[in-house]
Amino acid sequence: MNTVGHLINGQHRPDATRTQDIYNPATGKVSKQVALASKETVEEAITAAQAAYPAWRNTPVGKRAAVMFRFKALLEQNADKICQMIGEEHGKISHDAAGELQRGIENVEYACGIAELLKGEHSKNVGPNIDSWSEFQPLGVVAGITPFNFPAMVPLWMYPMAIACGNTFILKPSERDPSSTLYIAELLQEAGLPDGVMNVVNGDKEAVDVLLTDKRIQAVSFVGSTAIAEYIYETANKNGKRCQALGGAKNHAIVMPDADMDNAVNQLLGAAFGSSGERCMALSVAVAVGDTAADALVSKMTVAMQSLNVGAATDSNNDFGPVITRQHQLKVNGYIDSAEKDGARIVVDGRNPQIAGFEEGFFVGATLIDAVTPEMVSYKEEIFGPVLQVVRVNTMDEAMQLINDHEYGNGTCIFTRDGEAARYFADNILVGMVGINVPLPVPVSYHSFGGWKRSLFGDLHAYGPDAVRFYTKRKTITQRWPSSGVREGVSFAFPS
Repeated sequence: MNTVGHLINGQHRPDATRTQDIYNPATGKVSKQVALASKETVEEAITAAQAAYPAWRNTPVGKRAAVMFRFKALLEQNADKICQMIGEEHGKISHDAAGELQRGIENVEYACGIAELLKGEHSKNVGPNIDSWSEFQPLGVVAGITPFNFPAMVPLWMYPMAIACGNTFILKPSERDPSSTLYIAELLQEAGLPDGVMNVVNGDKEAVDVLLTDKRIQAVSFVGSTAIAEYIYETANKNGKRCQALGGAKNHAIVMPDADMDNAVNQLLGAAFGSSGERCMALSVAVAVGDTAADALVSKMTVAMQSLNVGAATDSNNDFGPVITRQHQLKVNGYIDSAEKDGARIVVDGRNPQIAGFEEGFFVGATLIDAVTPEMVSYKEEIFGPVLQVVRVNTMDEAMQLINDHEYGNGTCIFTRDGEAARYFADNILVGMVGINVPLPVPVSYHSFGGWKRSLFGDLHAYGPDAVRFYTKRKTITQRWPSSGVREGVSFAFPS
């Protein structure tokens, strides 16, 4: 059986002492295995990155950008192959995988402009014959730990900018669907990146802990669940590393009585069930203001959901595919069971759908649950599956209070025709990414991505302008060249 290994110093490294099965989630069968890196293998990757750092740091920024331009072209040329690999291991339908890859490519495009982003600041004659300027210098060896749900996009949030800034990189992708991630890293090598600048180590907690504790790693970026994000952030900080750790979410959409209900339903279908709900930006709660709006929403959603197709990635006519593992399938079904037990109404039941030819796959169908209340476990916790819950409230203020009280603050949106209400919502909601009639308010590559509260640990958001700050450190230089023959006297006053 094929084993997915590692990429270290430009070479493939097997290190298959420990392996883990990789499943095709549509069939439920093992398709290949992934090698789990030992401590020694991770240290080998760090050593390679450390050795490559001085030369890469001093590579002219224009040449670093040129690598990114070639990398972007290779990603576009090999897009179909990448999307197929995502579908085989993640289960994502081709149109969804293509969208994921395109958002990743946009971050490579942003990295192509690194020469402009690293220009720094300069001031002449801040004092008599004194000039001052700041530079953004790379940190050294940095690392990224990425989740299964976006094996192409989320790594591309991290290493293009880190490398363009002059750092060298260690990537630890998800061990559940590593093939596309590894292949994309190989394309970066093909684009002309020197050996050792980009390294990929597949693994589990053993590999992660090495990255968090090895003193040669200067910064760690993470995307995943909140429990792991807290562990990553605390451990990295204890070991003196800069860290950004993006955690979980419970994203709400307020549906106002004046909303274009047909449009809101169409938007909610994709935002709640796209990628099987396995998105940190998925809209998992619709907060309907007033029973009239709630009844209309539930009625129209019920009808619209009948035409949704769940199935394998091999059929591009499907709307979404399976969830990632059997364990996760059971977990999502358990949340639906819990909501039903707590008194919610299962309007459309997606538990245990039968997909012809894929009876052993890890499928959960689109599920709609009405009459959910904030006390229910299914409301409090992130389900991360194709489940939309409807909470009924009487006023917009009550809806906003519900969102502001939740421990997560990743993304939210409002559907309304009222500009005043939309502006009030945007100004006062305690959430990091806000949409106005936009259900998935994921920022474009030249803005930055990140939530509030327990959805983000760290001071800087992912990609965009914040990435330059995260992957560099500011150095400010002040200099003076005294005129020939001029000697200064001693001064003990603070300079001004």
